[in-house]
Amino acid sequence: MSGLGYPRGPEFRSPHLQAPPLGPFPPPGPWPPVGPVAPVAPVGRRRRWPLVVTGALTVVVLSAGAGGAAGYLTGHDGSPPPGATATSGIPSDLVAAASRALPGVVSVQVRTGSGGASGSGFVFDDRGHIVTNSHVVTAEGGGPVMVVGSDGRRLRAEVVGTDPSSDIAVLRVDPSSALRPLDLADLDRTRVGEPVLAVGSPLGLSGTVTAGIVSALDRQVRLGGAVRQTAVQTDASINPGNSGGPLVNAAGAVVGVNTAIATLEGGGSIGIGFAIPVDRVRQVATTLIAGG
Repeated sequence: MSGLGYPRGPEFRSPHLQAPPLGPFPPPGPWPPVGPVAPVAPVGRRRRWPLVVTGALTVVVLSAGAGGAAGYLTGHDGSPPPGATATSGIPSDLVAAASRALPGVVSVQVRTGSGGASGSGFVFDDRGHIVTNSHVVTAEGGGPVMVVGSDGRRLRAEVVGTDPSSDIAVLRVDPSSALRPLDLADLDRTRVGEPVLAVGSPLGLSGTVTAGIVSALDRQVRLGGAVRQTAVQTDASINPGNSGGPLVNAAGAVVGVNTAIATLEGGGSIGIGFAIPVDRVRQVATTLIAGG
């Protein structure tokens, strides 16, 4: 039939989606010294990745890094967390999950020639390592990096290493009792339909928590490179600046690293987001730390 125009629907786009520019960094005093910041290779112009599904659905890679691991880190003694049932090991109260996760989530700020870029990250271990997305720390060629903890403290960060193919980067700051490592979920025990929280700094709003479920566990998308990789799909609201922040389960343990969303003709979140699975994050982050 004529006169109806072309059908429209969601499409996958994936230039790196940046949070609004930070503008000049606050002037008070020099940044805390932590030694030289590791050089970061420029990424050049934003690229549009190939379509990964038919139709007009577009995946937009968010401005944030990724990191994580399967299993639990220090401090987990094998007993269920408070409020958990003995069978599931997962509490029903997402308020408790948010309380567990927020102290381990940071805002990541990169100073660039044009002002700055921002994303999110989470504390990987008790040695001051923080996981984020590679595209966050390499935004506009990269530059000095700072992280802001949940208590508002600003810390100079050193880039330990980046892996653009998996879109994972690891930072290092001076260890602090205010920065609590997050537990890491067992992806083999993660179920489609279970509740999750996306935690980070969308649009620069630090400490933001949004709720949803695991929509799929093995979604094939192109994240960080030309090769399709499996991703955790979620309907938790994810927006620019969430990149690199954790997707956590109801126990507050990391299931994946938020990195991309599907949009309708370049709009915002439509309830289809993607996270790098925690087992891949663990492998890459551990390798970067060992080589750093």
